[in-house]
Amino acid sequence: MSDKRLAVISLIVEDRACTADINALLSEYADCIVGRMGVPYRQKNVSVICVIVDAPAECINGLTGKIGMLRGVSAKTLMSKL
Repeated sequence: MSDKRLAVISLIVEDRACTADINALLSEYADCIVGRMGVPYRQKNVSVICVIVDAPAECINGLTGKIGMLRGVSAKTLMSKL
């Protein structure tokens, strides 16, 4: 049985100056990323990013925590029970 979990990390980016920092973190964790989708929401001047990951819970929580510490970025994770 694997200790990996399937999860979605959802981000709301209010400060686009953080984009390079977000991309650097996602590159650092590239081995556990299954896919990602980003949508600019121009009416609210934000971007919404969903990142699908398959990794141990500690790795997922670490990535979410690092992203969530960036100024102007909110991050939450939804993990499967699988």
